[in-house]
Amino acid sequence: MSNAVKKTGVKKVVLAYSGGLDTSAIIPWLKETYDNCEIVAFCADVGQGEEELVGLTEKALASGASECHIVDLKEEFVADCIYPTIATGAIYEGTYLLGTSMARPIIAKAQVEVARKVGADAVCHGCTGKGNDQVRFEGCFAALAPDLKVIAPWREWEMRSREDLLAYLAERNIKTSASATKIYSRDANAWHISHEGGELEDPWNEPSKGVWTLTVAPEDAPNEPEYVSLAIKNGRVTHVNDEALSPYAALMKLNDIAGKHGVGRIDITENRLVGMKSRGCYETPGGTVMFAGLRAIEELVLDKTSRTWREQIAGQMSHLVYDGRWFTPLCKSLIAASESLAESVNGDVVIKLYKGQATAVKKRSPNSLYSESFATFGEDDVYDQKHAEGFIRLYSLASRIRALNTK
Repeated sequence: MSNAVKKTGVKKVVLAYSGGLDTSAIIPWLKETYDNCEIVAFCADVGQGEEELVGLTEKALASGASECHIVDLKEEFVADCIYPTIATGAIYEGTYLLGTSMARPIIAKAQVEVARKVGADAVCHGCTGKGNDQVRFEGCFAALAPDLKVIAPWREWEMRSREDLLAYLAERNIKTSASATKIYSRDANAWHISHEGGELEDPWNEPSKGVWTLTVAPEDAPNEPEYVSLAIKNGRVTHVNDEALSPYAALMKLNDIAGKHGVGRIDITENRLVGMKSRGCYETPGGTVMFAGLRAIEELVLDKTSRTWREQIAGQMSHLVYDGRWFTPLCKSLIAASESLAESVNGDVVIKLYKGQATAVKKRSPNSLYSESFATFGEDDVYDQKHAEGFIRLYSLASRIRALNTK
């Protein structure tokens, strides 16, 4: 690589840097590929864990970066990406709570901001040409900074495997904690952690206990249930067990409580945007509890047509977020519609956590449309059952006319 003719046209590039194997190799590759190119490392703290950030700046500089920017996005990520998305009810293909997908817009936005700050003319990511993230990052770059050049090494360099990257770093005496025996590919943030690769590449293999990191196995969870109360205002969790918490703090507390009960595990084979299927195991303990709470209050306050509309929003939003189209007019419109519905999603809910399940067992709202006096099976003075006859006759009128015409 060092003997090849170097490319020109890029003077300073901001790399989305994690300190893992891929991005550790990207820094020297950029220096060897682009003539007189300065590399600025950028890392977004979206709640992946403090241990992931220890020594990161030193590692980036030792690999050849001129500087490293670590940007704290934890509160912004939960408040501005997670809360608006879950208010829509978005769940991809019926199961996936979009943990990786939701983090990409906030990371890409901050990367562009760093690029503007340091005067870079390019941005770079370590996403593979097989995955969804390349589309998500580059879709954000296109919407926010179309003038910046995008460098995607996995689509350019000759390396094709983990072993190739390890050999590349060894030749240059660049240290890495990665090894050829790493089993799983993981991506973590405040909302969830994903697991792919290793035994999971065969869908006939049941995930071993070594896969999971945030949650205990449901069969090993406590034999007694735990109850957690949530206060919800405008479709957002504001209190956990009567304690007022910021969005990030609320999520962290629920992650800890629900993880102990094995809540939030899924094992799915999903349709990637690029056309292939992939198998992943995801852990979203706190998020699963939040979802259960929001849906419980919605059951009380949304009428039939409003709930149907919210479900339509959820379906579109799930694909929009998964496909990396956050910075689009459609996304803005869907969130606005969801926020309008969420104005009445206020109340309190109690979630029962037991052996992997999060079940809403108590719910109340000042905006509740539920009326015991109307719904009771006992005697009441507010509902005349005879009125149902005329309603049913009109409701089924089209069917009645069609049947008469076919005689």
